[in-house]
Order: sequence, then C-alpha cells, then structure tokens
Amino acid sequence: MLDRNMNITVGNKYTINAFQHTHIDFIGLRKKMYILSLCIIVPGIISIFIRGLDPGLDFTGGRSYIVRFDQNVSTNKLRESLSKVLGEAPEVKTFGPRTQVKITTKFMINERSQKSDSIVNARIFEGVKGSYVKPITLADYKSNDAKKIIGELSHQRVDPTISYALIWQAVFAVFFALIIIFIYIAIRFKNWQYGLGGVVSLFHDTLVIITAFTLLHGIMPFGMEIDQSFIAALLTIIGYSIMDTVIIFDRIREYTHLYPKRDLANNINAAINSTLGRTINTSGITLVTLIVIFMFGGEVLRGFMFALLIGVVSGTYSSVFNATPIAYDVIMWKKRRKEAKELALKR
Repeated sequence: MLDRNMNITVGNKYTINAFQHTHIDFIGLRKKMYILSLCIIVPGIISIFIRGLDPGLDFTGGRSYIVRFDQNVSTNKLRESLSKVLGEAPEVKTFGPRTQVKITTKFMINERSQKSDSIVNARIFEGVKGSYVKPITLADYKSNDAKKIIGELSHQRVDPTISYALIWQAVFAVFFALIIIFIYIAIRFKNWQYGLGGVVSLFHDTLVIITAFTLLHGIMPFGMEIDQSFIAALLTIIGYSIMDTVIIFDRIREYTHLYPKRDLANNINAAINSTLGRTINTSGITLVTLIVIFMFGGEVLRGFMFALLIGVVSGTYSSVFNATPIAYDVIMWKKRRKEAKELALKR
C-alpha cells in the first residue's frame, strides 16, 4: 500500500484526534475521586463481615465430580435433586457441553475414610441417576473404562488442612507482589512517593474486586467462588494496573524535566491528559476481548473473567485518579513539612 502511495490511517474523522487536546484537572478532582473510591470499598468491607465471601473448594475443602449424561441437563434441577440426598445445596455448573456438569460439595468433608468417600459417591449417584434417559447402574456410573462416554469421569478431594495452607499462600502471593512492585517503582523513579501511590492504587483495585465478589455472590447467575483462579485474577490485574501507572509516571517524569519551572500539579495534569488516549484505547480493547470470553467462554471461566473485567475498569480508574494524586499529595505533604521546619529554624 505504501509502494502505491496509498494513504494509511489508524482512525477516522471521529477518532483520529480523540483525547488529543483534553484539559482535565485530575489533581483538582482527586478528593472527589477519593470519596468515590471509599463509597465503593467501604460497603464491600462491611459486606465481608456480614455476607462474607463464597470460598471455593480450594479454600474450604470438599469433593468435586465431573459427571456426563446421555442428554442435556438442567443444573437447577440437578441441584434440587442433589440437595435432597446431601442435605445441603452443592454447586452444580455446566462443564463443557450441556451434557456434562461439575458437582462440588462440602458434604462429609471432615471425614477422610474410604467409607465416607463411598457414601458421598453413592449419594451423588442417587441425586443424578434420575437425569439419565437410559437407566444406569452404580457400577456403570463409577466404571473406570477409558472408553465410557457417560457417568462419573473424574473426582477430586481437597482436605481442609490443604485449603488452609492455600489461603496463606494466596495472601502472601498478593502481599509480596505489592512489596516488590513498591521497591521497583521507588528505584526506577528514584522517589518512594511514586512507589507508595502505585501500591495504594493496586491495593484499591484488589479491594474493588473483593467488594464486587462479596456483594454480588449469590445474586449473579454464575459462580463467584474465591479460589485459586480468583487469586490468579488478582495478580493479573495487579500487573495490568501497574503497567498503566508506570506509563503515566514516565510521562510525568518527562514533563518535569522538560518544564522544571512549571508547578507539579500542572505537569501531572498535562502528563495524564497526554496519555489519556492511550490509556482508554488499551483498556477498551482489553475489555472487548474479555467481554467476548466472558459471554462465550463457558461457565467454568465466567467468575474468573468477571474478576478481570472489574479489575481492568478499576485498574484504569486507579491509575488515573488514585496512584498519581496520592503520590502528589505525599510529595506536597513532604514539601510543606520541609518548609515548615526551615521556617521554624529561621525564627
């Protein structure tokens, strides 16, 4: 196309200059944005103590079964049938095709004997056998024949002691990720205030995702378990969010060197405005991809993708309205404190 002197553009008349000449006073808006963040996070913290979260098998312990049927099945009807024989409502969700489900139950989880495993297996069979078109026996249901196409395909058990260790591993994973990122930013920008702003914004993103999961679990029409996939989502968003934040910090550093006599607030506003188009475009493309996977990726991915969707929105917001303003407030606080000490010495 270039050889033929064709005009190549990356936009149209509606988008080519979008976000190129914005003059938003982000520093002036920072206190309102702090209040908005608190209005989102505080209800979530309260909800954690009232409603709690929905811990998955990884963190509570339990048994899970992959079961295949000879027809499409309703997860709601299966859940009702299993509730009658188990005495508690298990989690039942489509796993792949509509003829296959994943059943997760905490029934008799504190029992570790083979006898208890057999009892749970028998109860599961009692709850699902009515959903087969052709009657099936327990032996056929549990058969280990590699060629079988219906029945129990696999099962897994996680003991509570293992899940307790996983909880602490998850906490330490998030904690050390934040600490390492703080050190990296502080060294890269030779300013610990930037590191603090970045870590606070990441902590904000983590709390926003947790808030969504504590307020909406049991309300949304898909599972919102807190499991290892959820922790993976948190760590993914931490990496995604800090990428946006570092780009903004880089532009601030550039503007500070180019215009050393300009007020810091003006340099910060100019830097954020100049990167706004890039920030929105990147996040928008990411959101489109995530929405497609969320809609068509299947039940097993839906909770994970929902966490990523919330995280991308929160990460973009916090990079602009939390990370840099917090760094600015701490820098100005330090500057005012230094000026106050100098004034006191002169007196």
